[in-house]
Amino acid sequence: MNSDKTLDAKGLNCPLPILKAKKALKDLEAGQVLEIISTDEGSIADFEAFCRTTGNELLESDIGDGIFTYYIKKS
Repeated sequence: MNSDKTLDAKGLNCPLPILKAKKALKDLEAGQVLEIISTDEGSIADFEAFCRTTGNELLESDIGDGIFTYYIKKS
């Protein structure tokens, strides 16, 4: 999936991936996509909840080899 910006949050634990994603989304226009790469297993539920509460759209999430990748479309 194509993204407009990538956030490398590997090695960071909750709540840092969410906080950094929130900051990165501020730099994007509505409709643009942020890719987040994380190693925090708890980020799965965190990003689902984040998108529900902020109104941004979780387009896709991929999990493989301990790497969690999320694509969020800014509302």
